[in-house]
Amino acid sequence: MSTVQCMQCRECGEQYEKQPNHVCEYCFGPLEVVYDWDKIKQQITREKVERGPDSMWRYEALLPLDSPPTVGVNSGLTPLVRAHNLGKKLGLNNLWVKNDSVNSPTLSFKDRVVSVAISKAKEFGFEVVGCASTGNLANSVAAQAAQAGLRAVIFIPADLNPAKVMGTQIYGAKVVGVTGTYDDVNRLCSEIAAKYPWGFANVNLRPFYGEGSKTYGYEIAEQLGWRAPDHVVVPVGGASLITKIHKALKEFEKLGLISEVHTKMYAAQTTGCAPVSTAVKNGWEMIRPVKPNTIDKSIAIGNPADGYYAIQTVNKSGGYAEDVTDEELVAGIKLLAETEGIFTETAGGVTVGVTKKLAEQGRFGKDDCVVISVTGQGLKTTEVVAPTFDEPVVISPTLSDVDRIAGTLG
Repeated sequence: MSTVQCMQCRECGEQYEKQPNHVCEYCFGPLEVVYDWDKIKQQITREKVERGPDSMWRYEALLPLDSPPTVGVNSGLTPLVRAHNLGKKLGLNNLWVKNDSVNSPTLSFKDRVVSVAISKAKEFGFEVVGCASTGNLANSVAAQAAQAGLRAVIFIPADLNPAKVMGTQIYGAKVVGVTGTYDDVNRLCSEIAAKYPWGFANVNLRPFYGEGSKTYGYEIAEQLGWRAPDHVVVPVGGASLITKIHKALKEFEKLGLISEVHTKMYAAQTTGCAPVSTAVKNGWEMIRPVKPNTIDKSIAIGNPADGYYAIQTVNKSGGYAEDVTDEELVAGIKLLAETEGIFTETAGGVTVGVTKKLAEQGRFGKDDCVVISVTGQGLKTTEVVAPTFDEPVVISPTLSDVDRIAGTLG
């Protein structure tokens, strides 16, 4: 039973019927989904959630579909890992890693949002779906379009790393490289969506797509034993995830599933593309777009669509924003791998590096519950860490050769 009432402009409040549209025709503000909370309260209890499917769809009543999902039915419910070893390094006794690098089907957080977007595209009757992407979204749209039996057209920056390009093409999607930054690609896709009858996950389907992000926050609260953490550190590209995690926690509070939320939200970016971090540090209410200059292509968005709302979320929650250099993000990738056995891509390295900085700044109490958001798989961006390793030592298959190098091995 659908719990969606309508769509509403986040700025002027104008209401619309459910439709593939993301912008208010009166003030050009973003549209968002409005729910019937009386219906939701009848469908959502802790017990019902815990008896639900082992996926993000245990929260189906809080998601914007009119019928059961048609793709991504195994997405979500990824591990929340107690990070004892990393916590010791950072001086934090209650550190956790929410690990979407093992998400289904394409090993990134984007599988959540695409599961909702493509299911909604099917409901709207689209035969072609697409997106503007820096990589992970491209992979997920291509994979889940294949599941849905839809054609996929994916637009990416022309200099995207080969692993993510191949990880899109393998599903049979048509991939188009666009010269310029992600912001150039996204602007082009907005024009395409206005002309062609295609469902773009992060354009005309964006209000529905974004709701999938909430499941990341729902899971954190449930996996912590039905409570909100004290702090959550989130990588920020388009800036939707940080707002939706906080929204998810507040929705659980509204439903009485958890006690009052006092979670502080922290935006993590690279110094080479830090519009949100720069705005927060300078006390600006609005972002100032930048041209990305970083090895972290996954969140290299110089003019994030939800940047303004990310700043609001950080400030209203009492959190902060920080950024790290490319060298620090690589160190973050290696630190997480060496302490917790989790290989994350560049965005995760940013989050770990920023968490380290925030801890050094004294923004966390040593016993506070801190959650680090890991949103993608490191095997997709091996090129950023490969140059930091030496070639393996080569020996003959003899014990004498092992004896010769044993002193360097352990």
